[in-house]
Formats: sequence, C-alpha cells, structure tokens
Amino acid sequence: MKVLAAAAVAIVALGSMAACGDDKGDEPGSTSSGSTKKNVKVGLAFDIGGRGDKSFNDSAAAGLDRVKTDLNLEVKDLAAVAGESENDKYARLKLLCTTGYNPVIAVGFVYDGADSKNGPLARAAKDCPQTKFAIVDGGTAADNVADLVFAEEQGSFLVGAAAALKSKTGTVGFIGGCQVDLIKKFEAGFAAGAKAAKADIKVLTNYLSTPAEACKGFNDPAGGKTAATGMYDQKADIIYAAAGGSGTGVFEAAKAKNALAIGVDSDQYNTVTDASLKPVIMTSMLKRVDNAVFNFVKDFSEDKFKAGPTVFDLKADGVGYATSGGQVDDIKTKLDEFKADIVSGKITVPTK
Repeated sequence: MKVLAAAAVAIVALGSMAACGDDKGDEPGSTSSGSTKKNVKVGLAFDIGGRGDKSFNDSAAAGLDRVKTDLNLEVKDLAAVAGESENDKYARLKLLCTTGYNPVIAVGFVYDGADSKNGPLARAAKDCPQTKFAIVDGGTAADNVADLVFAEEQGSFLVGAAAALKSKTGTVGFIGGCQVDLIKKFEAGFAAGAKAAKADIKVLTNYLSTPAEACKGFNDPAGGKTAATGMYDQKADIIYAAAGGSGTGVFEAAKAKNALAIGVDSDQYNTVTDASLKPVIMTSMLKRVDNAVFNFVKDFSEDKFKAGPTVFDLKADGVGYATSGGQVDDIKTKLDEFKADIVSGKITVPTK
C-alpha cells in the first residue's frame, strides 16, 4: 500500500499537468468544457476481500465485466488490502481519477470512512471535481458522487421467512461480518421475516468483527466456521451469513453438521468454488450490485449522471432471493406473497 500511496502522491506532484484540484483545469477523462470524452475509461476500487470473494465484491466485478463486454469500454479495478488505512483508500481512488479513469466506482461503505464528509471518497471527489464517482452502500454527499444503496432488509426478510419455514428445530442463526448499521439492516430484515413466517422462531446472532478491527470479519472464513459451528451446536439448523468471504466458512460448518446455510449478495450456490458445499446452500439473498454498477456506467456514458442516492429495492429488482438448487421451490408461493406485500407497502420491513 505504501507503493500505491507513493504513486498517488507522485502523480499529484505533477501539478498543472493533472489539474485535479482546479475546477477550471482539464482533468483526464473530460474535455476542457467538463463534458465526458467518448472514450470512457471506468475505474473500480474493491472492498476488502476483492475479486474472488464469491459474494459482495464478485457481484460488483460481474457488473464491471458486463461494462467491458456489453458497453465495450475500457475498465480497470484495484484491490483493497486487509488492515489498510483510510489514506490508502483515498490514494486508490485518487490514482484512478488522476490516471484518466472517469467514472470511478468505490465498492463498499469503507470508502465513506469514519466521517463521510472527510472520508476517502469525499477527499477524492473534492480533488477531482470533473470526475464522476459512485459508491456502493455509501452516503458521501457531493455534486459529483452517486450513492448506490440497497434495501437489504427487504431481501433479508424473504430469506428470513424461508429459514423459518424450512427450519425443523425452531432455531435459526444470523452471522454478520461487521457490527455496523449496514449489516444490522440485514439482521433486522432477517429476524422480521423469520418472525412473520413463524412467530415462535428463535434467532441467534453473532458478529465476526467491529469497525475497530477494520471489519476483518468480511474476509475470515475460519472465524465464520467457528461462529457457525457454535450456533449449530445451539440447535440452529439454518444460518444466514451476511459476511462476505467469511460465508465459505459458514458453509463448511453447515456441511460438517449436516445443516443448511443461506448465502448473500451473489447466488452463492452458483459461485461457491467447492461443489460439495452446494447442497447446504438453501438459498441466497441477492443484492444486485452488478446491476447497480452496470446501470450507473451506462447512464454516465449516456450523459445521464445523477448525484445523490439511488435506491435498489424489491420493486426495482435490486434485492431478492435465489432459487438455485430447488430447496425453496416448495415455499416459493409463500415467499412471493411476502414480496408482493412488501412492494405494495402492506409490510414495512424494519432496518434496525
């Protein structure tokens, strides 16, 4: 990361050549009038775990890959490193914008930083005023930043209902990657859905890390396996893993305990590397980061950039549940009834 930061500093030192901090200057990826060049180059900065996590980041990667193939645009992605600082995240975004990538997409709330007004993305957006940015799961308020946010609680409600309807022990579990408000939305929706389907269901909860630990629980399969094993020992027979790359460990524990698990973000039945784990993945809560990334870039390329939040909910097909493997086919009608009630407003899913 020191090399990355040094590279970013070196680029900034070129001064007027980049003119990134000057509203009147020409920034890579824009004309002198500030309009986008026809030759769009798309940059993307991953969250911890990066491409290959089979979950959140891979969903973003799928969207970027579609941008490359379907829109025929040049793309570049940069990986995050566990334990890195906010300055490292800022340097990654700055490196992309100063080397001609526009738009630039930040994947994950970590790019907001502890203070979204002065976090990594806010700083980069200020330094590169002609670059358009997007952040997945973020809340950075700036004229050149689009916030791509999701109704995770709605999708989690549906898989919570599925867990309760399929549970034979009357106990299910939730494992979160990091104890932050975003992941608490997943927990709240899951618990609400489970209770809606079966009022006396018991829901166990465990978080693998905290912000003070740099949210390392999103990339800790061993920790996920240990936490899940403990829940299965407490009679849980289905566990929802909202923990990114750590979900693999939850699936391994489910296999060892002859139990079931629920994936997150991607359809993990289809993305899991070890085929022997497929039978334990009952369903996954789908968070269509791929659609959000692709649609953002498509809108940008058509000169339709919109700053501020865009919400991807059940109505917009931004969240949902997977049917791969056929294990929820017998309850699909009931799940779709819940979905219709949420979309119509008959059911309001809590976020806390």
